[in-house]
Amino acid sequence: MQIEFSARHVELDEALRAWAAERLGRAVRHLREPVEVRVALEGTAGSKHLVGAEIHAVHRHGDLHARVEDVDVREAISRATAAVETQAKRARERTADKRRREGREAASTRQWPVDVLARESLRAGGTPRIVKSSTFAIEPMTLDEAAARLETSRNTFVVFLDEERDRVSVLYRRRDEDYGLIAPEV
Repeated sequence: MQIEFSARHVELDEALRAWAAERLGRAVRHLREPVEVRVALEGTAGSKHLVGAEIHAVHRHGDLHARVEDVDVREAISRATAAVETQAKRARERTADKRRREGREAASTRQWPVDVLARESLRAGGTPRIVKSSTFAIEPMTLDEAAARLETSRNTFVVFLDEERDRVSVLYRRRDEDYGLIAPEV
């Protein structure tokens, strides 16, 4: 992490720099490297004697920014780093959620081709004749969700990615109205 300090009408000594760097280290630990941080401190001359702390952090996936004014310079830096830390946590969660969604979308777009063959073409000993061809989307779900989908489906089977075992399985309706499960061992 690179930190650049600038101060205007505020005394910035090494102890304050070290303290601010420690606080910023905790705030940006949620971000992936490289992280560049600019800290600008500005004092106002007037009846309130406020100190403004502005923090701007640039990281791989975007920018974070916070500006806080307070009477005490350490309190202003502390509140600004807390705001940056909150933004960093949200950015990390958004990135993780995006990866999870992409993983689900990729899993749900898997297709499984199914061909229906004519019975008499298999018995005659010749080449099998395809009567109907279709594809089924393989979606990640639990066994209970697959059973519920089979209840509402007009098909006699459901192809799904078993979330518990992380493999493609087939749940089918048997002639005795019970269910059968085909879960290949690889």
